Amino acid sequence: MGTDHAGFEYKEEMKKRLIAEGYDVVDHGALEYDPRDDYPEPCIACALAVAEEEAEGSLGIVIGGSGNGEQIAANKVRGIRAILAWNNETAVLGREHNNANVISVGARQHSIDEAYSLVKAFIETTFTQDERHVRRIGKIQDYEKK
Repeated sequence: MGTDHAGFEYKEEMKKRLIAEGYDVVDHGALEYDPRDDYPEPCIACALAVAEEEAEGSLGIVIGGSGNGEQIAANKVRGIRAILAWNNETAVLGREHNNANVISVGARQHSIDEAYSLVKAFIETTFTQDERHVRRIGKIQDYEKK
C-alpha cells in the first residue's frame, strides 16, 4: 500500500481490515499524516515492490484524493498495470481483462466502505487468461521493453 496525506486515513483503515481478514499487508507510506507530503514516493515504492514480487502474485493498492496521480506514478514502474477504479465493475474488469496488479482509489471520491469494496473486488478477482487478453497485455509488455 502507498498513499499521501489525502489517502492516509483510508490506507490506515483498509490496512486494519485487510490484516483482520488474513491478508499480508506491506505499508510503503505515508507512515504518518503530513498535509504537505507528496504521493509519488510511496506509490512508486508500492509499485516497485509489486513488480519485484510479480511471480508471487503480489498486488498493490495506492490511494490519494482522486487516485489519478497515484495511478500515474505507479504506472511509471516497469511491469505495473495500475487501474483507477471508480466502481466494482472497473475493479473486476481491471483484473479479469488487464491483469492489473495495482489498484488506485480516490479517497475524496468514495466513502471508506465504497473504497474498501473496490479493493476487495480487485484483490478477490483473478485474470481470465483469455487468449485475447494475454495477447493485448503482451503487446503492452513488448512496447515497455523498448
